[in-house]
Amino acid sequence: MNTLAPFSPHSQTLLNGVSALPHLGVIQAQGEDAANFLHNQLSNDVLLLPVGQSRLAAFCSAKGRMQASFVVVKTAPDTVLLVLSLDLLAQTLKRLSMFVMRAKVKMTDATGQWQLRGLVGDSAKHLLGDAAPWQSTVTEGAHALALYPSVLNNVQVPRALWLAPVNQSLPEGPELSSDVWHWFEVMSGVTLITQPLFEAFVPQMLNYESVGGVNFKKGCYPGQEVVARSQFRGTLKRRTALVHSSVAMSAGQDVFTPADPEQPCATVVLCAARPDGEGFDALVSGTTESMQSGWHVGSAEGVALELSPLPYALLADI
Repeated sequence: MNTLAPFSPHSQTLLNGVSALPHLGVIQAQGEDAANFLHNQLSNDVLLLPVGQSRLAAFCSAKGRMQASFVVVKTAPDTVLLVLSLDLLAQTLKRLSMFVMRAKVKMTDATGQWQLRGLVGDSAKHLLGDAAPWQSTVTEGAHALALYPSVLNNVQVPRALWLAPVNQSLPEGPELSSDVWHWFEVMSGVTLITQPLFEAFVPQMLNYESVGGVNFKKGCYPGQEVVARSQFRGTLKRRTALVHSSVAMSAGQDVFTPADPEQPCATVVLCAARPDGEGFDALVSGTTESMQSGWHVGSAEGVALELSPLPYALLADI
């Protein structure tokens, strides 16, 4: 697995810290119908989400293609926050608002009302202990949400999302750059979609059903039939994999295989430089068949990508 070399003094300093998250924004749904409204729009259960807890969810088109994805946080019985990529916020807010109709809920951009930080290592563990992914704690209005850990040298490094009102004191810990945070995100195998990936994937193509982002027992939502059919009829032919590259890549970039050089077989989801300077790690979503044939970025003659093990198990389709 391509990770940092066994923990050196340099790499140890990277295993703890706090990062600003300027690439994320917050949509607020407030009103007595807030949870019920979002429950009918998203891929996960919001109606039964306890106050103070969080979940991963996707917002899909009628064809099941992801238009946004969120960390969903219920901060009060009548208030739900959606943390998402800032470059998708305006269009997502507009589209969600179109469906409100007579529901008693108001959708607003609440980014300016909340501070967002990413916590790694001891900084995350200090607030959450050994909490499982999507479990949360609330202290004086500040929410700490356990994310999927990064796995380095077969060791799990805790990660958390921290959000609090703007007047709240920031969590303690060494400062981490957003570039390092993105690398930890890549190494967790779980990410939110961004503008270049708009309507590129159904949730399973980002492994969302394997990391708690899809509830197959809840009621209907836009795209639900397509998402369910993909899962239960054995048609999952694209998955997200962790790869290592000697060159930088960008979200939305095409990946090819020599077995079929004319057509792209995969798409870059997120890429980040390794903090040790030894190349780049990335999440790539592509056909399971082409993974075995070999992936090359840009063209079939481009730089070869090296597959690494995912840090979690994939649920099998049925």
